[in-house]
Order: sequence, then C-alpha cells, then structure tokens
Amino acid sequence: MKAMILAAGKGTRVQPLTYELPKPMIPILGKPVMEYLVEHLVKFGVRDIMVNVSYLHHKIEEYFGEGQRFGAQIGYSFEGFMDENGKVMPKPIGSAGGMKKIQEFGQFFDETTLVICGDALIDLDIKSALFEHRRKGAMVSIITKEVEREKAADYGMVVMDEEGRVKSFQEKPKPEEALSLFASTGIYIMEPEVLKLIPPDTEFDIGSQLFPLLVEKGLPFYAQKRFFNWIDIGNIRDYWAVSQSVLQGELAHMTMPGTQIREGLWVGLNTSIDWEGTTIEGPVYIGSGTQVEAGATIIGPTWIGHGSQICAGARIERSVLFEYTRVSPGSKMNELVVHHNYSVTREGKMQHISESEVESWRDARDRRNATRKESKETKESKPAAAKVAA
Repeated sequence: MKAMILAAGKGTRVQPLTYELPKPMIPILGKPVMEYLVEHLVKFGVRDIMVNVSYLHHKIEEYFGEGQRFGAQIGYSFEGFMDENGKVMPKPIGSAGGMKKIQEFGQFFDETTLVICGDALIDLDIKSALFEHRRKGAMVSIITKEVEREKAADYGMVVMDEEGRVKSFQEKPKPEEALSLFASTGIYIMEPEVLKLIPPDTEFDIGSQLFPLLVEKGLPFYAQKRFFNWIDIGNIRDYWAVSQSVLQGELAHMTMPGTQIREGLWVGLNTSIDWEGTTIEGPVYIGSGTQVEAGATIIGPTWIGHGSQICAGARIERSVLFEYTRVSPGSKMNELVVHHNYSVTREGKMQHISESEVESWRDARDRRNATRKESKETKESKPAAAKVAA
C-alpha cells in the first residue's frame, strides 16, 4: 500500500498561523501535524508517500526531506509555475488534479493508495480499513465518522445505502436537512484505475468532482463507518480546541515533550523559572530557553513556545503562545493563540498587535538582542577589573 498526503492548500481559515507556515506544518505539542501522519503511516507499514505541495512548499520539503529519519520514502509534486522573472509561483490544481499530475509523470499509483489530508490528527486502524475495502471489492472507499446532528453544517456529509454504497453527498447541510450523520474525514482508499477518470492538465477536486462522477457511473464506491479519533484543524477555533485536548492527554498516542518537573508541568532544556510568588497549574508546557519571572501565573492547559519571556506579574490562562513571545509585566492573556504579531481568541477573532500594544506582545528575540547589546556596550565601556592578589 502507498500513500498520498494532500498538502497544497493555503489554509486561509487558519490565518494568522499560515501567514508563515503551510497548514500541514502547524505545530501540535511542538511537532507539525503532518509529522504525526507520516509516523502513523509508517506504523502500519506504509512507507512510500507522495505529497503534493504548493504554498510555502519549501518549508515542508526542507523539514521532511526524503523521509529517511521517519523510516519512509517521501516524494513531492509541486503545483505551480515559473513567471517571466524566474520566480516560482504556487498554483494548486485540485486534489484529484494533483494526483493525475503525479500519475502522468511517473506512474506512482500502481497499487492501492491511502489518500489523506495533511491537516488532521488521526489514529485510524489502516489495516482494518484496507481489509474492508478489499472485501467489498471497492474501487474507492471513503472513511466516514458519525457526528452530532448540530455539527452537520461543518462537514461534507455522505449518504449511503445499507451496504455502505455511496448514493450522494451533502456539503455542509443545515442540521435539520442532513440526510446522513456520517461526515467525510478526507481519508480515502483508492485503486489505480480511478485515476483514469481524472482529466489531464485540469484543476479537478476529489470531493466535488471525482466522487460525484463515481456515483454517476455506478462504480464500486463505498463508505466505511469508522470509530476513531479524527481531529480536523479547519480553523483557528479548532486549533485552540485541539491544543487544549492534547495538552490534557485526551489522545493516547500523543505525549508531552520535555521533562516533567512537577505535577502537570513539563519543560524543555535550559528553562528559567523564578518560583518566588509564581503559580503554575498544569497541564503546562514551557519551551526551552524560556524565562518565567517571579510573580507570574500560568494556568493550563497552556503551551509556551521556546525562547519566550513571561515577565513579572503576567497571567496566562488556557492559551497557546508560539516561540519567542514576550508577555510584559502585569499583562493578562485568557484563551488566546498568540503568533508573532497577532493574537486570536478561541472564537477566532484576530487582532494585530499595534505599536501601542507592542509592550504586551513583542517578539522576545528583539528584546533579548537589545538587552544583550546594551549589556555588551556597558561592559566594554568599563575599565578592566584589577586582579586581586591571592
């Protein structure tokens, strides 16, 4: 079995996190989402993995390389073009269009392939899903998960008969109009012959174009009802909720990094915590090189990225702070995601940190570099200290 990870999207609904990162590189517990997927595939013996890339493609390619350190072989298919000035321009061609391009180039899809979106956390039993796919003689199987009726409007719903054969789809229906409560998870098992249905050199989508075509032609297209953890990071609200869940240990296969030094508190290397008047209630992770000054309060679930500075009297509750975040003295953060020059509430309201607010949230690297420079200049301006005779 081979695998295809869909990673060409821009991830606009997860901005500002995707201003500088492609969506599959968004970190959970310090690791990109896509890394968890690669590890899960390798766990089930799936080691040949193609990834279609486009937006900020180099960040995915540089991080994963050719996959050796993950026990896999990873290849990439860039979707875009080079303009008249020689600049590489990303231009996704649809999930199915991307697969067609790969197939025409090197015939990669020569056996059963698991296709999976690169922006979700899963613990799917791949072996069991493959067994059901082959038992039914399916050309394509779509993995579904039952959701509550009131959440139907958030997903593409799959309508199937008693045998699981797909009859139709509803894209984000109103709860009262939903004909099914089984949502598509963006995980598919495909046989190579399905690629023949995709037109070449055309923007073509799996969900909205290829799948309706399968239904129309009456091909063996089945849905599987699976019970597994599937956490989709569709928007910033999802990211905040996922972070809260994993920090609380709700996903068994995801463990807190660092070293546990107190109940509910994990730290990276070389952290500095002044415990005088400081309160930390877990679960909390404090990244390497982070300084927590006296009198700070940190209430979990909270993640603090490496190189950050939590100043005296600051209070942080149930938040995610990316690396090199400085929280100024007396500042309060409650249920926020803080990413460089932006903060986002758990409801998804984004706020740019203006010059007047820079003291509340400032890139700690700037502050630390300035402090080091000042210290160096002061040191150089002073005469050398006289040696004391023994």
